Amino acid sequence: MIERIDTVCLKVINVEESSKWYQNIMGFKETYKGEGYRILSIGNSGVPLTIEEGDVKHTNNGTYPIFFTKDISETYKKLKEQHVSVSELHNDGVNNFFDFYDPDNNKLQICYWK
Repeated sequence: MIERIDTVCLKVINVEESSKWYQNIMGFKETYKGEGYRILSIGNSGVPLTIEEGDVKHTNNGTYPIFFTKDISETYKKLKEQHVSVSELHNDGVNNFFDFYDPDNNKLQICYWK
């Protein structure tokens, strides 16, 4: 029935500006430009991020994408240098992680684990 996750979708106010942010700050690559949406590839992941222009409403449903990095300290430092809103670095005994927010205040997370 279900074969895979096709994409993760986030609503944004301005798809063009958000696409530039994800490309310049996160290093994602825009792979498709549609009317009111963009598809961005993420490193060597087979699951892209789709950003879609629309009504940005933030709920507390706890849904957000988690990205993986091999060097969480360097990634954290680079995002802070770019003035991205980030939480403190956390370690739960298995994972190292931190939350951060895009220009539309969408919650995102980056993790590292061995």
